[in-house]
Amino acid sequence: MELTVFLNAFTGFFVIIDPIGTALIFHALLPEGDRRHRVVMAVKATLISATLLIVFGNFGEAILDSLGININALRISGGLLLFFTAFNLITREVKMAQSEEKKDVSVYPLSIPLLAGPGALTLSILLFSNTETAAQEVSVLAAVISIYTLTLVLMLLSAYVKRVIGKTGDEILRRFLGVILAALAIQFIYDGFVNMLAG
Repeated sequence: MELTVFLNAFTGFFVIIDPIGTALIFHALLPEGDRRHRVVMAVKATLISATLLIVFGNFGEAILDSLGININALRISGGLLLFFTAFNLITREVKMAQSEEKKDVSVYPLSIPLLAGPGALTLSILLFSNTETAAQEVSVLAAVISIYTLTLVLMLLSAYVKRVIGKTGDEILRRFLGVILAALAIQFIYDGFVNMLAG
C-alpha cells in the first residue's frame, strides 16, 4: 500500500462525504429512541455506499469507454460537479430538525446523495483510473473502506457528535472543507485540460 495515494484518496473522500456532517444529519433523520433501527440504517447505508463506490470506481471507466466518453472529459465534468458541491458546502444552509418517524433512510437520503452521491462516485472513478500499480489500487480501496468505517462509527455515535461539535462547529467545518474541495475540483479540471491538450 502506498501511503501518499491512500492519504490523497482518504482526504478527497473525507471532504466530499463529510463523516461528521453526515453523522449530524443522520441524528436528525431518525428518532433517538429506537437504537436498533438506527444501527440497522447506519450499517445498511454504509454497506450500500461502499459497494457502489468500489463497483463504480473499478468498472465506471470501462462503461465510459463503451459510451465513447474520454476519461479527461470526466475529469473536467467531474471537477465542475465537485466545484458545485463545494460551492453548496460553503454557501448552503443545512436544516436539521429531529425526526420522530421510523422510516428507511438507508438508500435515500443516506446512501444517495449523502454517502455515495455524484461527487463521491466521480471521485472514485478518477482515483481508481489514476492507479498504475496493484499497490495504488489497494491504497484507494483501503481509503474507501476507512472512510466508510469512520462514517459508520460517527453515525452510531451521532448523539455524542452532536453534543461535542454542535451546529456552529459543523457549519465552520463544512465551509472549511468546501474550500479544500473547491481546490481539488479545480485541480481535476486543470489535469483534464492538460491531458487533453497533450493527447
